[in-house]
Order: sequence, then C-alpha cells, then structure tokens
Amino acid sequence: MAGPTNAEREDPGAAPYGNFINYYSFNPPENRLTLVPSDLLKEVGAEDGQTTLVLDVGCNSGELTVALYRHLLGDDGASMGPREGQTLCLLGCDLDAALIDRAADSNPFPGAISFLPLDITDQPACDTILSSYLSRFNQGLFDLCTCLAVTMWVHLNHGDVGLLKMLSSLAVRCRYLLLEVQPWKCYQSAARRLRKLGRRDFEHFKELQIRGDVEGRIREYLEAECQMELLHSFGSTSWKRNLLLFKSKRTTMTK
Repeated sequence: MAGPTNAEREDPGAAPYGNFINYYSFNPPENRLTLVPSDLLKEVGAEDGQTTLVLDVGCNSGELTVALYRHLLGDDGASMGPREGQTLCLLGCDLDAALIDRAADSNPFPGAISFLPLDITDQPACDTILSSYLSRFNQGLFDLCTCLAVTMWVHLNHGDVGLLKMLSSLAVRCRYLLLEVQPWKCYQSAARRLRKLGRRDFEHFKELQIRGDVEGRIREYLEAECQMELLHSFGSTSWKRNLLLFKSKRTTMTK
C-alpha cells in the first residue's frame, strides 16, 4: 500500500487509510482501555520470569500503545515491568512513517515499547520484520495482538480478500487477538466523506461482499478458518464498537 500524500496528511478527514494525524484527540485511549481488564496479562497466560510480547497493529502516533502499557502495569505506570515480576514489551506498527516518527519521539518507555513503520498487508515485510523482532526474545509468537479500528481500512483498500488475508496473518502470529471492528455504517461514512471532499471513492467499496454485519462475518471467519475462539466481549466503546478477545486453538502454541 502506498503511503499518504502531503495533502492527505493536511486533511485528516480524508485520510484514506485511517491515518488521521490527530486521531487520539477525538478518540482518546480511555475509550477502549476502560473496557480492557487490568489483569489482561493473566488472561493471556503471562508467567513470572517470562517476557510477554504485544503487537499493536495500526498504532497511529502511539498514544494508545503507551496507554495500554501503563494500563497493564497499573494506574501510575511508574515501574518498568508489569505486575508479579513479569516483563512486558510492546511493538507498535503503522503504515504511516510520519506517525511512527511522532510515536517514537514521544515514547516514554523506549526500553519496553518500540515503534516501526509497517504495512500489515505487506506479507513479505511482515514476515521479515515481525520475525526479526520475535527472534530478539527467542519467541515465535506474540502473546497478544491488538487490532483496533483497523479492519475497515484494510477492507476498503484491499477488498474482501485483503481483509481475510490480514485476519489469517494475525491469527498465526499471536496466541490472543484483541479486535475492534468498525460496523458497516462507518464504511458508508468514510465513503461519503471522500465523495464530499471530491476525492476518488475507495476502489473496492462497491464490490465488497462482506457487508452489513461485518463483525459477525469476521468472527465466523476467525472461528471457522483461523482456528480461533471468542473468549470475551469486553463491551462496547462510546463509538458503539465491541472489543472482542479471541484465543488461538492451534495445537502448537509454543512461544
């Protein structure tokens, strides 16, 4: 996927990949984190003396990644490791290199949080970059992957096939997946916004077969094709989107 133009950065309302330059000013991290249990590390099986690895897909400028780290540590975020003597490392990725630069520049925990420019739909790049990151910890999987309000943008820009490929890719890279899916009305709003601004419509919008109950279709795909099971729905955000936690059912769950 090509990166955004300067005009797109200057006009965040028309950001065709969801790379809004001030995203967290209108959807602050607490909109999601108030729903996420503070003991989520225990839920994903974190153990004393082991490094827990989290991948945040579509991290934008990093505020939510940092807030998630603090949330899993405790309210003050003062220590450099999570509860019960565990070690937590987060990797945030986004296709917009300018947003990644902002995230890196303002990162208060550079020893534990890393930010890298990466298009999650670029499979060769993902294989190389994510495998390299995991190898630093002698692990083969992320314990948790968060993919929050990303699915629609992949869907609109890469079609049904691109969306399903991304879901499959994430499912084989993590033991747990925390997912927030935009409903169909968000697709319609995004398309209207582009048309109103005189921009070209999303290439795949009119031909999408996965529409209507997008969340339901994604859940069905993850369960039927990706060997994942839904463990929890943590409730709905103020934007009426559910936070869903899936667990891999693959027989090989070794880190």
